[in-house]
Amino acid sequence: MVMNKERIGLLDIFGLKPLDAALAQAGRAVFGNNDIPPTNWDLSSIKVFKPHISIPTWLGVKIHGDKAPVYNLFNRNMRGPDEPFSVRVTDCEDFRGGQWTYDSHLGTDFAIPVGTPVATCAPGLVMTVKRQFDHGGLKVFVDHGDGLLTTYAHLSRALVGAGDIVRRGQAIGLSGAAGMELLMFFPWVAPHVHLNVVLNGNPADPFGAGGGEVPLWRTGNDPTPFKESGARADERFEPTAWNPALLDAAIDDCSDAAERDYFRGFPDIVERAAEILNHRMFFTTIFKDFPPLYEKEYPRRPALDLPFLESDYSGAKLPD
Repeated sequence: MVMNKERIGLLDIFGLKPLDAALAQAGRAVFGNNDIPPTNWDLSSIKVFKPHISIPTWLGVKIHGDKAPVYNLFNRNMRGPDEPFSVRVTDCEDFRGGQWTYDSHLGTDFAIPVGTPVATCAPGLVMTVKRQFDHGGLKVFVDHGDGLLTTYAHLSRALVGAGDIVRRGQAIGLSGAAGMELLMFFPWVAPHVHLNVVLNGNPADPFGAGGGEVPLWRTGNDPTPFKESGARADERFEPTAWNPALLDAAIDDCSDAAERDYFRGFPDIVERAAEILNHRMFFTTIFKDFPPLYEKEYPRRPALDLPFLESDYSGAKLPD
């Protein structure tokens, strides 16, 4: 494999540090754990394999030049909360009405060579940096205020820590292929950055669907990275105001006693909120309801740029 930018070890690329934790999380995905059922997949999951994209990207080739290929889109047909995590391709639909996605895919994937800098989509506060081998590997959570968050998964390295204030377009990590599915299905799944967008506590598609839905990208459905020539030194944000009582209610809503204790083990309210949101995206079956975590609901607004440096990419390449 040819590394982009700098050489990174295999354990970092696939997110296998620490190894014992990665193996335990892989077991959770395969066999389930308490109220968390095993991940669903079948022959339809083969549609996630896109070797015409994955193999060149593993070799460090940017197949569309300075356009980052979209590898998977957000699934608009969100699965019911009582259904297990699924990588099957059944009743799923992306924002254009196609199936460039899979059942439980609540993010947007960009296929990029390992070691590519990953940048913030907007100014914000780093909520946490987390390793989760069964769902995204090494990932960074950023709060942009007004109920808007982003997470950046499958990183090989993080360049920030919890509590850091980051500016728009700042490099916060290096891309990789961290996570169980990328190791299991190498080289048929491309190394990529998985971008989750969360608005008002719920996963959101940054692309706007037909009918006038507002895209969350600043440049509409043709997103671009932040351009340094347009830098605003005075760009500010107010971190989301998490409500402690609502966080406690969300924890009480969890059916798994061990997970409730896990949430309560985070004294910092921001990290606790990040953990609750993360679990509500990937382990829906352990929640009876999804109460809000703060008091106000915010509208969709164009606020985000592509998670790359303008020196690496000028835009995104949607599937034909």
